[in-house]
Amino acid sequence: MNLNPLKFKPILKDKIWGGNKLRSVLNKPTESDNAGESWEISGVDGDISVVAEGPLEGRNLVELIDEFKGKLVGEKVFQKFGNKFPLLIKFIDANDDLSIQVHPDDELGMKRHNSFGKTEMWYVVDAEEGATLISGFNKPTNKEEYLEVFKAGNLIDILNREDVFNDDVFFLPAGRVHTIGKGLLIAEIQQTSDITYRIYDFDRVDANGIGRELHVEEAVDAIDYNFYDEYKTKYDQSANEAEIGRSTYFITNRLIIEDSVHRNYSKFDSCIIIMCLKGSTQLKYENGTVDLKLGETLLIPNSIDSVTIKTENSAKLLEVRIP
Repeated sequence: MNLNPLKFKPILKDKIWGGNKLRSVLNKPTESDNAGESWEISGVDGDISVVAEGPLEGRNLVELIDEFKGKLVGEKVFQKFGNKFPLLIKFIDANDDLSIQVHPDDELGMKRHNSFGKTEMWYVVDAEEGATLISGFNKPTNKEEYLEVFKAGNLIDILNREDVFNDDVFFLPAGRVHTIGKGLLIAEIQQTSDITYRIYDFDRVDANGIGRELHVEEAVDAIDYNFYDEYKTKYDQSANEAEIGRSTYFITNRLIIEDSVHRNYSKFDSCIIIMCLKGSTQLKYENGTVDLKLGETLLIPNSIDSVTIKTENSAKLLEVRIP
């Protein structure tokens, strides 16, 4: 059986901080005004992505990897991860600040949760005027100082806050304290993990007056206390093709397409993930064509060596592969 590019049904998650941009901007099928996340491709237990259309409609991602193995995800990827898809692909709408949080690395994640850690990156699809986010510390610190400041209620004072604009990129290795700020619509690429240590949630409560669980003690050993000169990723925003994220877990390019572009994937032992952030495109491959619209995500199997991407207007895409 020839594998075609795959679209999956979005897994929509309501959040206390969510809004309506997943619907109004990205055309997601939600009626909620608290829709915070759309999981585009997920191998997280309990939230396995299901094919939305085509000959494999209704099949889930684990079943497909079991059947097609390296033809789907890449031989090297299958040998390393088996039927566990190693990336979680999301859109996030922050109508309010998310909690201040941190994620464990692989070693701590496996030790505590039998889970991968969570290194991630953010691409800012849309930023309202004055939007900010937190990434890392604004000065060198250590565990003792952190706990002292935290217990005094002054954690915000030592965290690095960044002004955020459309097309900004942030790479967040596991261990970096962070939060997405109000007014940001973000595409997120991350390791397959749903382990989050919530440090502070701005004293918010739900409709029953109950605050969300915090993980203060768990977070202490997960935090990277180092200070870094740069937290925002620098890249050429005018380039038609730019690498915007590179790690041992994923490599991400941003593509701007004005007419058409040919992409040769034959040298990569990996599937390719395409997220459409602006406009609409048609992808032509050996056995057919598939349309990709704003807000949609596509998985191109490893067995497809190349595609030609065409647009009638300008389109903006993220292109992700597994190293």
